[in-house]
Amino acid sequence: MGVESLLVFLIVGAIAGWLAGVLVKGFGFGLLGNIVVGIVGALIAGWLFPFLGVSLGAGIVAAIIHATIGAVILLVLLRLIRS
Repeated sequence: MGVESLLVFLIVGAIAGWLAGVLVKGFGFGLLGNIVVGIVGALIAGWLFPFLGVSLGAGIVAAIIHATIGAVILLVLLRLIRS
């Protein structure tokens, strides 16, 4: 993985985590928290979407949407577990 790929990976994770935080909780989790939530969300969606037969396409916008949906699923599950 090159430096550029790693940078894009971190940026996508940060944006997706922030969006998921805004959608689910009402605010973000700070830069590092957003990156972690976004990356874990991308992993969840990367496992779940092919299993369900869902494809969002390719490109950075699709990657952000993909990771955001996964991060929202993660945050909703965490909220259910905490309650």
